[in-house]
Amino acid sequence: MNFSWPAFMQWPAAIPQPNFLWPQLLWLLLALPLLVLLYWWLQRRRKKLAVRYASLAIVKEAMGRGPGWRRHLPPLLLLGALAMMLLASARPVAVVALPSNQQTIILAMDVSGSMRATDVEPNRLVASQNAAKAFLKELPRNVKVGIVAFAGSAQVAQLPTLNREDLITAIDRFQLQRATATGNAIVISLATLFPNAGIELQQLSFDRMRGGMGRSLDQRPPKQDEFVPVPPGSYSSAAVIMLTDGQRTTGVDPLEAAKMAADRGVRIYTVGVGTVDGETIGFEGWSMRVRLDEDTLKQIAHKTAAEYYYAGTAQDLQKVYENLSSRLTLEKKETEVSALFALAGALLALLAGGLSMLWFGRIV
Repeated sequence: MNFSWPAFMQWPAAIPQPNFLWPQLLWLLLALPLLVLLYWWLQRRRKKLAVRYASLAIVKEAMGRGPGWRRHLPPLLLLGALAMMLLASARPVAVVALPSNQQTIILAMDVSGSMRATDVEPNRLVASQNAAKAFLKELPRNVKVGIVAFAGSAQVAQLPTLNREDLITAIDRFQLQRATATGNAIVISLATLFPNAGIELQQLSFDRMRGGMGRSLDQRPPKQDEFVPVPPGSYSSAAVIMLTDGQRTTGVDPLEAAKMAADRGVRIYTVGVGTVDGETIGFEGWSMRVRLDEDTLKQIAHKTAAEYYYAGTAQDLQKVYENLSSRLTLEKKETEVSALFALAGALLALLAGGLSMLWFGRIV
């Protein structure tokens, strides 16, 4: 619940204004000006009593040099302590960055033939491998990571694990293949995250090496077991990062696959690497035309409440992974921060009492 501050004590514009669960208690802050007036009245009364002495000079000589500003500092700190405690009693909540509950991340990485292009030095595949390894080093050790490699087929290169050495070994084993099946990569990633959801790897992977006959581009994936869809992006225990440099040429429609992910609340962060406008790449006596389908990658990210990133160079790709590392390990949540206000109040009260004892031999 929001609370409108009185005009004479507006919240500083540079600090995010917290909301309060019990905002009615904030009216108690109006007692603080009364305390200031009471303190001012007591100080004036003290001066009037001093006038009753026959000679003020004698009193000043007996008392020595007055405390000056030090006399007012402990009461001022005590007033601040009371303000903090009153704010704490109203149970403030604020949006703060906290460690994420993310437990599993799937790296879906393109290993199609176009990844050998050298427009990203030393080439797209090596740059993506190096960036993925650096990404693994940045992640907390309690986050599991799985790897899905995809070209004309998609397969699990490494099941989710905490063992970073196994993940690096899987990344180093990438073998380039023909075609690009971005939709399959999403489906296989979901099947890895939800092994008991009835998503059949053999039926959806299009792996001709296993005897699969494939599926036409306009054919829908098989119907999954009944489940209750959840809001996009609401599944906080896992996320998918998909890196690709090409346009889908075979396999499941990636937007239909993204809808499957959105219905399960899984975010898919898409990373486009390489040429956006299209380029003819030649190697080993043959050539191929490659184009980065940014529109589809943006739609996938949008459908799943995630974000799309473009990496035109190896340095860009490294920065993208660094950004994703911080985004996936820290998330902003609305959290009650009453304890922080109470702690600030207690520290101010202790400081007020300590200074008063040090300077005047009494507590405020």
